[in-house]
Amino acid sequence: MNLRPLHDRILVRRLEEQESVRGGIIIPDSAKEKPQQAEVVAVGAGKMLEDGKRAEPDVKAGDRILFGKYSGADVRIDGQEYLILREDEILGVLGK
Repeated sequence: MNLRPLHDRILVRRLEEQESVRGGIIIPDSAKEKPQQAEVVAVGAGKMLEDGKRAEPDVKAGDRILFGKYSGADVRIDGQEYLILREDEILGVLGK
């Protein structure tokens, strides 16, 4: 896969949350919420400012991020599911 997001867009892969069973109840996949953590796969060149310069992105490939529940656009590339976000939709970068 060779995809370069444009401007301030970021391509991420959702991180799977660990399944926990409470009280013996197993929740089916269709009822589970999608995870809100992801790993950055690719980053655009940055947002174009009014003076013609680019604002460099705060994240880089490999960072783990936290994003809002309804953020981004789901895309499927080479059979893999990804999410494309704008940089301002990212809530924070998770520490190691």
